[in-house]
This record gives sequence, structure tokens and C-alpha cells, in this order.
Amino acid sequence: MQYLRQAWTIAAKDLRSELRTKEALNASLSFALVILLLFSFAFDPTAEMTREISGGLLWLVFAFAGALLLNRSFARELENDCLDVLVTSPVPASALFLGKTLANWVLLLGIEMVCLPVFGVFYNVDWARQPLWLALVLLLATWGITVIGTMFSALTVNLRLRELMLPMLVYPMLIPCLMAAMQLTTALVAGQAPAGDQLAWLRMLVGFDIIFTALSVALVETVLIG
Repeated sequence: MQYLRQAWTIAAKDLRSELRTKEALNASLSFALVILLLFSFAFDPTAEMTREISGGLLWLVFAFAGALLLNRSFARELENDCLDVLVTSPVPASALFLGKTLANWVLLLGIEMVCLPVFGVFYNVDWARQPLWLALVLLLATWGITVIGTMFSALTVNLRLRELMLPMLVYPMLIPCLMAAMQLTTALVAGQAPAGDQLAWLRMLVGFDIIFTALSVALVETVLIG
């Protein structure tokens, strides 16, 4: 119980800090909306092909926006040696990691909730045909993005070129997660509930989250302390 309270304390601290400054949140949201707008010029919203690739376009936008948001996860702690204080505090490294992941997850979900209606307007897509299934896919895929992104944010926090290195490291690791999310979202936007092969993609998404969450929790102390 104390472990969960510690993780929630870290998450609440990060959420308060970000909502106070809105530095990463505004940058990520603005970037996501601009990319959605630019993609809408590149693809004809009335074409059938655009609807067939709509899930891919949407998750590319979320992945790009997530990289901007996640880059600040540990970088904001560098000022006044706050990261050293957190690492040496009684809070376990895994609780610190889970707290930051939870905060990033909530923030990225917020960005996605703003982007979805804009996506529907720009691409002439009724994205709410399967709202419960879509919500499940958003929750699972966003958790996968934030787990990987937060882990590599900790790994690159002391690098001078962390803004460049984080996307280069994160995107290859996210390929299974993004592939599953794209396939499922495209079918859900078309009004199809997951069945057959789509359920296999959903199982892969769940497995991805479980495996990489467990690995990150096990390895984060080595990453932060060495």
C-alpha cells in the first residue's frame, strides 16, 4: 500500500508541475494538431484510401507528440539536482518510474482526447462507432508508448542530445505496439468490432504492455543508479 502511495505521490507531483507550466503539454498538443492539419492537406478526406489508413495516421501523430512530452519526464528534474534527490530518497526506483509513467500516461491521453474530434473533422471520419473498444485500445497503446518512452527518458536524461536520441531509441521499440494500435484503430473507425485477426492484435498489445512494464520496473534502478 505504501508503495502505491509513493508512486501516486510522484505522479501527482509531475501532473501538478506540468499543469502549472504547461511547457511540454502545449508543445505536444500544438505539434499534434499541426501534423493532423498537414496530413489532411496531403490526403483527400473523401477518398476510401484515407479511411483505410486513418488508424496509421492517427497513431503516427500520437507517437510524434508523445516523444515531445516524454522527453521532459526526467529532464525537468535536472534543475537544482532534483533528480539526485529523488534517486537517493526512500522512494524505490520502480515506484518513481511507475509514478512518472502514470503522469505521462494521463497527459498523453489528454492530448489524444483533444486530437480525436479534430481528427474526425479533418478526415471526415466517424471515430466513435465503437467507443468502448476504441477507449480500450487507446488506454493499452498509450500505456505502451509511455512505458517505453519514460524508460528511455531516464536512460537519455544526461545526454546532451537527448531530444534527438529519445525518438531514435523509442520508435524502433514501439513498432509492435504501434502496428497493433494502427490495425485495431483502422478497423474500429470503420465500425468493425475486433474479431479473428483483430483479437490477435489486441492480445499482442496486452502482452506488449505486460512484458515491457515488467522489464522496465526490473531494470529502472540499474538505469538510474548504475
